Amino acid sequence: MVRSEAQGRLPGIAPVSVVDIGSNSVRLVIYEGLSRAPAMLFNEKVLCGLGKGLASTGRMDSAAVERALSALRRFRALSNQARATDIFVLATAAAREASNGSRFIRDAEEIIGRKVQVLTGEEEALYSAYGVISGFHEPDGIAGDLGGGSLELIDIKGEKIGRGITLPLGGLRLSETSGQSLEKARALAIDHVAKAKFLKNGEGRTFYAVGGTWRNIAKLHMEMTDYPLHMMQGYKVGADELSAFLDTIIEGKEPKHPAWQAVSKNRRALLPFGAVAMQEVLRAMKPSHIAFSAQGVREGYLYSLLSDEEKASDPLLVAADQLAILRARSPEHARELAAWTGRMVPLFGIEESEEESRYRQAACLLADISWRAHPDYRGPQALNLIAHSSLVGITHPGRAYLALANYHRFEGLQDDGASSSFASITTPRYVDLAKLLGGMLRVLYLFSASMPGIVNSLAFRPASDPDLDLEFVVPHEHADFAGERLDGRLQQLAKLTGKRLGFRFE
Repeated sequence: MVRSEAQGRLPGIAPVSVVDIGSNSVRLVIYEGLSRAPAMLFNEKVLCGLGKGLASTGRMDSAAVERALSALRRFRALSNQARATDIFVLATAAAREASNGSRFIRDAEEIIGRKVQVLTGEEEALYSAYGVISGFHEPDGIAGDLGGGSLELIDIKGEKIGRGITLPLGGLRLSETSGQSLEKARALAIDHVAKAKFLKNGEGRTFYAVGGTWRNIAKLHMEMTDYPLHMMQGYKVGADELSAFLDTIIEGKEPKHPAWQAVSKNRRALLPFGAVAMQEVLRAMKPSHIAFSAQGVREGYLYSLLSDEEKASDPLLVAADQLAILRARSPEHARELAAWTGRMVPLFGIEESEEESRYRQAACLLADISWRAHPDYRGPQALNLIAHSSLVGITHPGRAYLALANYHRFEGLQDDGASSSFASITTPRYVDLAKLLGGMLRVLYLFSASMPGIVNSLAFRPASDPDLDLEFVVPHEHADFAGERLDGRLQQLAKLTGKRLGFRFE
């Protein structure tokens, strides 16, 4: 029987669209549904430049308005085609400040068939903060969202949000109000950033950078430093290192470097002005690190629509569980692994931090998502799927831990060329934990055959045999699982951990 519904989609949720009418671009993102970790079904932007000339004329350019309205017609058709159950339309600085903004909003609402929410600067800052909260585990610092027309700054600690401020320092506006002069742009940035008095409270904390221009700065930094993981969410750079890199952009050094090809031509002209704005924020704040966020106003708005229970859930574990539902042979088995390994890890002398526990659980939930690949390539497939998936609530070192654990689960516990680049972006402890978890899973999967029901009957226990440290205890009814391959896997784990291991069937 042929089914018309795709099986690669989560049950129980329906697509929703968010249209973001910004000063530089108008973007449509269609999400799989309202979720703590929403996946993108479709993503398209049109660089309309609604804010171009606004600083001098007070109006949105008529040609830019026509481009934006044309984009909205297409976006409505795309949303309908994707079966989106709702379309949320948000407008920011250009639409709220232009003298012809109200007329544009009326025309936009007629075209898209929905009310356009024209966000105040304070609301824009709030949704940016929600976007950071939705994408980072217990964020602690100040978020800055640089658009084409404005810069929003807001303090975040966990789920607590301070009062935000909006400054007229968007990349497009700053380039125009300064007359394309970087010297004048810096003077304007210094003057406006001084109004954000709360920045001094960010010293030694993290600055969360949101917005397309700043993401392109991060992309350029990745290219120029040969960073092995091209994943924007959670990309983290020390404040001193990034400030020096911003100097390179502002001074126009290495303009012919091939890394610049990673930045779209439309963004390149605005990068120095975005660099000036960021540099002045960093000077006023004195953070320890800058973390770049792919989550912003759109994701923050969706986050605001969730129930309190959904907001409180862990986005990493939610996303990992969703991938298990979509790709694993048995999501129930993946959940068994997450719980079982938590009970067994302490027996190997490991005391996990809360963060390490989260990562171990996520790695177990993702342990079987590459099973449809050819057996010879399941390890590399797992490495790439996990390293490049749209997971949130995880750092880059943590992402490498998840990927390496599942690579070792398929490929063995030795280092090789495929794993070394990811090992370089994580910590020695995470590398060791990844191998330990991979070694444990290599033993378990020979019993479970990726199906639930047996894992919880197995256990490592302190050995009764004086020649052993730990025994892997197997109930007598599962004695038929014994074999050379099983012994080989257990001894690989023994060599890795320095523990004397053996089986005991009882």
